[in-house]
Amino acid sequence: MQFFCSKYVISFINLFKHKIEEPPHTRTKGTKGEQLAANYLKKKGYTILQRNYRRRNGEIDIVCYDHGTIAFVEVKTRYSDTYGPPELSVTEAKKRQIIKVASQYVADKKIEGTSLRFDVVSIFYSPDKKYPTINLLRNAFTKNDVVVSRI
Repeated sequence: MQFFCSKYVISFINLFKHKIEEPPHTRTKGTKGEQLAANYLKKKGYTILQRNYRRRNGEIDIVCYDHGTIAFVEVKTRYSDTYGPPELSVTEAKKRQIIKVASQYVADKKIEGTSLRFDVVSIFYSPDKKYPTINLLRNAFTKNDVVVSRI
């Protein structure tokens, strides 16, 4: 009986390890999308202040400066339109998370008197096109747009 139980515990641990090893594919896709987005934003006149600003409760893909405004940019990349365009995957929960991390960024960098904005860069690799479609959604959401809690 003990062998039987340990067999399942080992299987469960291996399954968990597999889940941890899975994200590199996703990370590779995300990193590629973030690099494309950073290049696109530079061409649009943005100054990249920081990439991948991480805190315990989340991450902001790109922090930029654009004509007197700090823009916190979320990058979404998709290779299929099965679930709609990439920008639809910025959920209410993701918006709340970005706003919290942005508040931490502002506090950490001691930023005062500067306008803040939340943008989304949508990158879609269409199977029938050689290059991806990149869309910039300026001011995609604000603190006031976000639903505070779900009950």
